[in-house]
Amino acid sequence: MRAVITGASGTVGTRLSAHLRQEGFEVIPWDRRRVPVDDYWAMERFVRETAPDVLFHLATASEPTGRPGESWLINYEWTSELAWITRTLGVRFVFSSTTLVFSNDARGPFTVDSRPDATEGYGYEKRRAEERAFFQNPEARVVRLGWQIGEQLTGNNMLAFLEDKMRQEGRVEASTRWYPACSPLEDTVRALRELAWAAQGLYMLDSNERWTFYEIARALSARHGNRWRVEPSERFVFDQRMRDERVKLPSLKAWLPELP
Repeated sequence: MRAVITGASGTVGTRLSAHLRQEGFEVIPWDRRRVPVDDYWAMERFVRETAPDVLFHLATASEPTGRPGESWLINYEWTSELAWITRTLGVRFVFSSTTLVFSNDARGPFTVDSRPDATEGYGYEKRRAEERAFFQNPEARVVRLGWQIGEQLTGNNMLAFLEDKMRQEGRVEASTRWYPACSPLEDTVRALRELAWAAQGLYMLDSNERWTFYEIARALSARHGNRWRVEPSERFVFDQRMRDERVKLPSLKAWLPELP
């Protein structure tokens, strides 16, 4: 089996690449320096020549170059083109979206029937990209992800956030009234691999059954030798959890037994 991965050097992409290789896949990272994302024919030729069984589109505009409209280009236009290319070439297409398609004014927990309402920024671009992906490729699998929890103190994951907050402010203020959508990184990549062969449609990955950000941050701190000073707050009130009965991730407590 062969997989092309955009964003292969990112938080999720790195672990997904390793997982797929362990499963016997040949993994081909998409190098934007060699295959520009604003050249349709170069992209189509790359996918045709590599002939993957599946294309995982995980990339975001995480390293901006200053190009005008770059975020929209990466998050929306590139997604649109990849959805069309995979449709015409018969390649499975898995697009990673985000729980941020729901604004802070929305009321969770969310299901696949909940209507996304983000009107600006990253969440808005991803919301529009979801719509476009299905328009261009009705066989797409669109997977909304929550906050990833890895084991590294750098990168785009919850531990890195806690580390940065502690370094900058000497403490971590964590809401007792925020229920974040989140999942251990290893569970996320296993689910992405499985969903590539599931029926087309929208999926949501979330391991958080009932815990607040304060409880999760405290448990992570305990797991890492009480590394962070976590203080309770009520300033952010939001139930961001996602519920998808078709996708059964292990409970967050199975990975983080320090949770209450």
